Amino acid sequence: MLDPQAQKLLQLIVERGIPAFNAQTPVEARQAYLMRKGFTQPDPPAVSHCQDHLVDLNGTLIKVREFRPEAVSPSAVLPALVYYHGGGWVIGDVDTHDVLCRQLCQASGCAVFSVDYRLAPEHVFPAAYDDAQAAFQWVAANAGSLHVNAQRIAVGGDSAGGNLAAAVCLGARGNTHQPAFQLLIYPATLMYPDTQSYRDNAEGYALTADVMHWFMDHYLPSRDIAHDWRASPLKAESHADLPPALVITAGFDPLRDEGRLYANALSAAGSSAEYICFERQIHGFITMGRVMREAHTGVAVCADALKRYLS
Repeated sequence: MLDPQAQKLLQLIVERGIPAFNAQTPVEARQAYLMRKGFTQPDPPAVSHCQDHLVDLNGTLIKVREFRPEAVSPSAVLPALVYYHGGGWVIGDVDTHDVLCRQLCQASGCAVFSVDYRLAPEHVFPAAYDDAQAAFQWVAANAGSLHVNAQRIAVGGDSAGGNLAAAVCLGARGNTHQPAFQLLIYPATLMYPDTQSYRDNAEGYALTADVMHWFMDHYLPSRDIAHDWRASPLKAESHADLPPALVITAGFDPLRDEGRLYANALSAAGSSAEYICFERQIHGFITMGRVMREAHTGVAVCADALKRYLS
């Protein structure tokens, strides 16, 4: 059964004739995504510190927004989460996910660094991955001046951001700096998937298969690249020796099965993985705390995992 609050939201989208992202240009879709924030997201919780850094990552200036929780000394050394926003690699930014990052920061006690990676189609694959990896390495390399524990830095993200977080862990394997934990919220782990959930939930639940194809077609310069593990983390030759993970999915989401398959791949390879499916929910629910109570449960589950794995 679909969550009644999710059902009400979906009905409202239909009644108001809100166009799908793939019926808009990327620029229009970005503005629409940002505007929705005020209708579905809760008020932003207070944090003690919020600062935008302009970081030179491989010759490109990328915004990284830092949050520190309330009642913490500015010089206290904290665990950290490097966060990658969702939006299909085409839409979204640090503003669309500002509330979620504040929630995770305050509830977990971690410093959070939200990464404004480059978007497609202006910057196609692997630009987003390159920025995501470079941002994690920047936080780790500058842990001292950022007052974070270099051994306790997690990566996380929702949807496309979960894809990037998983890929960062694969790419950092064996490096001096590796994530200590990965928080994967309904992650995209396969390009152009053919899973049961992709077919069952292809339309009618906000994120459709057509919208996902629109995202992927903008992000990938060629469909052949879908087999690259940086684009499809599930395609990696090995999932061994990776950081422990929490994978969260939603029951009425085209991406549900690829999230579960990724958790299974981690477990089968001997990497620690926890898996939770919010069976009654739709894709994107965790940012919708103004209209869905289970969003707050999802945030609490994520914050608890961060506290446990980064303590």
